[in-house]
Amino acid sequence: MLELQYELESKAAKWYATIDIANAFFSIPLAAECRPQFAFTWRGVQYTWNRLPQGWKHSPTICHGLIQAALEKGEAPEHLQYIDDIIVWGNMAMEVFEKGEKIIQILLKAGFAIKQSKVKGPA
Repeated sequence: MLELQYELESKAAKWYATIDIANAFFSIPLAAECRPQFAFTWRGVQYTWNRLPQGWKHSPTICHGLIQAALEKGEAPEHLQYIDDIIVWGNMAMEVFEKGEKIIQILLKAGFAIKQSKVKGPA
């Protein structure tokens, strides 16, 4: 986490914006062959997860990697990412707005949901 903090401090800019992907883990379907390992019984009924569960120890790593891959494939502008949180920066508000919009479009195309209330900035 400190590495991310130092990286951000090196990106001195006048304007910043943040994007938080809504329910990112639940946007990621589990492959059918993996679902049995996520089965559980509750009150005598057996259930299984069909989406990446939030409490599983590998979920953050998988989520981060899939978002990173989508952003690379979509040729996202320079940004920093920590799991499902993304920050962009620039010296003009419009520049930051445009970077944020491009990233949002890439994420939407990849199947992730964005709540406008979770997008902050440019500020």
